[in-house]
Amino acid sequence: MRATLITAGVISTSIAAAAAATTTNNNNNDRPRTWSEDSDNPLPLVIWHGLGDSASGEGLAEIAQLAHAIAPGILVHIVNPNKDGGDDRTATFFGNVTEQVQTVCDQLASDPILSTAPAIDAIGFSQGGQFLRGYIERCNFPPVRNLITFGSQHNGITEFRECGTTDLLCQGAMALLRFNVWSAFVQGRVVPAQYFRSTEGDAYRSYLDSSNFLADINNERDLKNKKYKKNLASLDNFVMYLFANDTVSIPKESSWFGEITGDGNHTPLKEQPIYKEDWLGLKKLDEKGALKFKTIEGDHMQIPAQVLNDTLTEFLGPFKGKVSESSGDFESDEL
Repeated sequence: MRATLITAGVISTSIAAAAAATTTNNNNNDRPRTWSEDSDNPLPLVIWHGLGDSASGEGLAEIAQLAHAIAPGILVHIVNPNKDGGDDRTATFFGNVTEQVQTVCDQLASDPILSTAPAIDAIGFSQGGQFLRGYIERCNFPPVRNLITFGSQHNGITEFRECGTTDLLCQGAMALLRFNVWSAFVQGRVVPAQYFRSTEGDAYRSYLDSSNFLADINNERDLKNKKYKKNLASLDNFVMYLFANDTVSIPKESSWFGEITGDGNHTPLKEQPIYKEDWLGLKKLDEKGALKFKTIEGDHMQIPAQVLNDTLTEFLGPFKGKVSESSGDFESDEL
């Protein structure tokens, strides 16, 4: 049974059979408010969804239900970067990502339960993965223990997605992107533009000069932010899932920080300065066995229920839960 792609980043299920035994609500008032190193309470789970999805989406609710089945008593918090708490689908297309990340930083830090936890676990679907990484690098309170990303564009996109014929939000965003991706207007308002990345010559310089989000959180500019490296390197695990047949997130190798040059050649993470010079702490994570490259056969966001089940089982749990080795998934910097 698969969670099936509808639009980029949207999870439409069903994974319900994997979680059918559990029915819970998600009211913070019903959750334990204290943790200790010896507590059996599972750490909270924070989820940030992808482009075109919303915090109230049915697929995300089913994933929360699955998390409750695997880790009873867990608090699952689905990110909504809208300050007013309204439907956030529009915010996945339009908004300033830097401001959205700061809003989430403020929300998590002020939450009476999340802010008292010794750590949280985090899952990012599609663009939600790099946004959660931005949270870790810039704020990280409460601190993240395990970051898991599915099809995220960690090294940006080089092409823009096609929209459904009736998806006017998407069509409007893509029209602005194609107009002038590096203008201050687009970089401050159109979400996918803020992780668009050019790799060659003058185009790369335009990216460095104008990118509102990605160039900063990837620490690509000359002045490196040591806090970003320290915070990301503090993770117990950084798990990156790549979809082998991804036709939505281009290049798919971006899910592993890979780069596709203008001549079509693939440069894996470990051959890039971001790793060799350790701008973000990725090399440090790798050296301690915390950087995990995993593959899912299928198109963007086609996540088998078994993968979700295994991932949640391995990485959710109490503060002192064990850090498991990879269970047979293909791990490499190469396809």
